[in-house]
Amino acid sequence: DQVREAIRTVRAAAAPHGRDPRFSLSFRPILADTEEAAWARAEDILARTRATRAAQGLGPAAAPQNEGSRRLLAAAAQGNRLDARLYTAIARETGASGNSTALVGTPEQVAEALLAYHDLGVRTFLIRGFDPLEDAIAYGRDLIPAVRRLLARRGSRAEAA
Repeated sequence: DQVREAIRTVRAAAAPHGRDPRFSLSFRPILADTEEAAWARAEDILARTRATRAAQGLGPAAAPQNEGSRRLLAAAAQGNRLDARLYTAIARETGASGNSTALVGTPEQVAEALLAYHDLGVRTFLIRGFDPLEDAIAYGRDLIPAVRRLLARRGSRAEAA
């Protein structure tokens, strides 16, 4: 809902100036073969994040300076899971620094979540993993092809992904 409203607001402000802005979102997909395994992996990543922060002597994260991070923390205050896939616990743990919001599930489930944002008008997705090599392989092997399959089923061009 927050993304839908932001896109609507920006488009309304841009229209009188003849502008048609593009929209981009960043996520860290957390994938596994089953939904249960993906959520277990998400909780493991949260535990590792907490352990790393504690080992480095980091206390509660400072209030972020940018509006995007403040909005993310406000959303994260509503709970760890804001819809079927959006996981905000890591963002809350890190003070919403960097790309810390996850989409969690099987590759097909996460692809469906990405397409929900695509339906709102998002055309660029920056995805990176918490386990960079392992995740990059899974994204290329499983997630990106799933997005393309779903787009093709809708009659959209796969290149739009």
